[in-house]
Amino acid sequence: MTGTERTAEVPGVLPESLTGFIGYLLRRVYAQFSATDDGDGGDSRDFLVLDALAGRDWESQLDLAERLGINRTIMVGVIDRLEARDQVRRTRNPDNRRQYVLSLTDKGREAVEASRRAVAERDARLTAVLTEEETARLDELLARLLPESAQPLVQGTEYLVAQAHHRLRRHGDDKLAGTGLRVRHYGPLYALDVLGPIAQQRLAELLAITGPAASQLVDELVKLGLVRRGRDPHDRRRYALEVTDLGREQLGVVARAVAGLAVDVAAMLGPGGEEELRGLLLKLLAPTHSGPAFTEDTGKAKSSIPARG
Repeated sequence: MTGTERTAEVPGVLPESLTGFIGYLLRRVYAQFSATDDGDGGDSRDFLVLDALAGRDWESQLDLAERLGINRTIMVGVIDRLEARDQVRRTRNPDNRRQYVLSLTDKGREAVEASRRAVAERDARLTAVLTEEETARLDELLARLLPESAQPLVQGTEYLVAQAHHRLRRHGDDKLAGTGLRVRHYGPLYALDVLGPIAQQRLAELLAITGPAASQLVDELVKLGLVRRGRDPHDRRRYALEVTDLGREQLGVVARAVAGLAVDVAAMLGPGGEEELRGLLLKLLAPTHSGPAFTEDTGKAKSSIPARG
């Protein structure tokens, strides 16, 4: 995830039209947790790997990556980083010379213990608005969004939020494999189809994201030929954005992927789980986020802008 993506959301703004989407709410909570980073310089994946290795050596780096839901390329970087810190040792597997056995060093075990204490303290701060029962229920529901094989390996609310967010994002984008599209393209395409042509600044306001994040999204869509920059009919000094014919066609493709993702999420969470998780995520966001429903400038009924994934 780039720095622009990590800080994309605008604090204090939570459009009501987006709150029906678990993926969007997870992203907002993930961004909120990331924004309160206490500056220890660590990476959430580092702790996940160290914690998983605390109970046993792991015979396959690839297997551990799959169990934790970490991309294999990213996993190589994580292990390289931990090995450079002398926290993880990587040795050839005597039963399969193409694999490495991963194990903790003494420094790694010290790091795990220190990290576990820090994680517990951080989780307590991040979930202070919830009761103990609500936090336990939140963790249980978030775990349902992870592969069963990863659930015993991921502990702590912050890390469950991060892993659930990453998994749903990948799951949605997998539905669009081969199209060049991403779930995050749905929101801007839909907004521009309903309200365009509009200025890029207005698009950012509607999606409750920063200017740089909006610029990154628009650049992607222009490059794909889905959006064009024309002159703003209300101010010829500015550009206005509008959806191309190809963009409207591809909007339907992304819409089906988003709908399929929503169905999958509901199935993972089980009866009543989606509504319950939504309520808990909104409660986490309530102290720092609020905002009016997204309505068109003309005062028409609230529009449903989909999650960006």
